[in-house]
Amino acid sequence: MSIETMRELQAYGFFILLVFMVVVLYSYWFHLKRSEKTGRRDYEKYSRLALDDSISDDIVENTYDDDRANRSKEK
Repeated sequence: MSIETMRELQAYGFFILLVFMVVVLYSYWFHLKRSEKTGRRDYEKYSRLALDDSISDDIVENTYDDDRANRSKEK
């Protein structure tokens, strides 16, 4: 295999990887927007984590109580 062929395969591989990564990025963005729009998650609360990181600040989500409530509904 010549050097030119290897470089050409490398360029095709890079382009395919780049297209794949763009598709993954936009699908993740679409997932975030759709879940925020339907009300499953509010990602604005999570954006405050960097600013409100004191030990006395409120919890963003209390998953322990949510899990217990879901389990009690199942019974």
